[in-house]
Amino acid sequence: MTPSVFTRIIRREIPAAIVYEDDLVIAFMDAGQCNPGHVLVAPKQQVETLLELDEDVVAHLFRIVSRVARAVQAAFEPAGMTLLQANKPAGWQTVPHMHVHVLPRHEGDGVGLVWPRKDPPLETLQAYAARIHL
Repeated sequence: MTPSVFTRIIRREIPAAIVYEDDLVIAFMDAGQCNPGHVLVAPKQQVETLLELDEDVVAHLFRIVSRVARAVQAAFEPAGMTLLQANKPAGWQTVPHMHVHVLPRHEGDGVGLVWPRKDPPLETLQAYAARIHL
């Protein structure tokens, strides 16, 4: 597998502004900075999607996401916060290395998310739920 840009950051082949790092995850400033304080949190293991990660690593990663979000809130005092984790290009993933965006938000910041409502009837929702086996 070709090393992702995030793996190259982890290996220190590419410079980055690192916010947090431990044995399993790394958090660093997004080079694109939609808004000041935009941080990416990624596992050090290069996997494309959340579905490929061990549940314990996912749990640890999201504990760090929570800590990063609280620290970003304290440092930048945004009006809101978007946490985004996308899988595969059809799901808006642009880097093939699982990661979570911690994105401070402000009114009128120009960041958008299209979410067209379909409003299926309850019977359809119940049929969808029956297909999901946990």
